[in-house]
Amino acid sequence: MRGELLIVAGIVLIMIGFMLVFLGTIISAFSQPQEGNVEAGGVVMIGPIPIVFGTRKGATIAMILAVVLMALWIILALLRRA
Repeated sequence: MRGELLIVAGIVLIMIGFMLVFLGTIISAFSQPQEGNVEAGGVVMIGPIPIVFGTRKGATIAMILAVVLMALWIILALLRRA
């Protein structure tokens, strides 16, 4: 029973996420275009290996966060083994 509840909760959260992304896209498509600089960045963690992309200061912060997450992943993996 508890496992079924977690599955349903996960599916509901995924659907809410899809709806929020869809609504955000629709709202941004119909809003007034704004002038300004655009910066983007992110981190993709594939296991303990971080892939960092981005522009300017955001990429540096993402890289530091990725290294911290990688170290945490390795420490937790070693602790789980012991």
